[in-house]
Amino acid sequence: MSVFREVSLSVLRILIADDHEVARKGIRALLESHVGWEVCGEARDGREAVDCASRLKPDVLLLDIGMPNLNGLDAARQILAITPEARILILTVHDSEQVVREVLAAGARGFLLKSDAGRDLMAAVEAMQHRRTFFTPRVAQMLLDGYLRPKENDALDKCVLTPREREVIQLVAEGKTTKEVATALSLSVKTAETHRTNLMRKLDLHSIADLTLYAVRNGIVQVY
Repeated sequence: MSVFREVSLSVLRILIADDHEVARKGIRALLESHVGWEVCGEARDGREAVDCASRLKPDVLLLDIGMPNLNGLDAARQILAITPEARILILTVHDSEQVVREVLAAGARGFLLKSDAGRDLMAAVEAMQHRRTFFTPRVAQMLLDGYLRPKENDALDKCVLTPREREVIQLVAEGKTTKEVATALSLSVKTAETHRTNLMRKLDLHSIADLTLYAVRNGIVQVY
């Protein structure tokens, strides 16, 4: 019995969050081919990922950035607030410097392009398993180049959004009405409207279309 318990404790429990079922199933099949790894759950959006993380307490989470309702970065922030020991690997189709900086700011330990998943996914999860970080050489170079341009980095940091502001901007960019935003975030309609107004003032934007474009350009929502 003691031997069985020791083996069980060594299993790496993984949660996959991606709004595309085909992507989830493909990733799951690949991960479960590795001895000692177990996919303990799947989530279709960021809010479901936060709920699953709270209930299942996985060791490693693979989060797609471009999920509806709550994107992977903001889901990562909320998950780490609940389970600080969780190790998060972000999956995305974009590799801009701004996106990489957002990944690091969210507390994720790794960043992997979906186009590289077939080649690098297993190595990335192994890095998470051993509490290391994982970035491809191209992304590492991008980060280094960014640190060599501190003035540009300072400019990028001037309009850092709070977690609540990021939630609001995502829902608005996804076409939710003020009432729907309020319901999703358990706010009053007046508070939701105030958040939206303050966001537009803070970012110097003048229409919902501008707000949506900002969300797309900054990886808060993704267009396929």
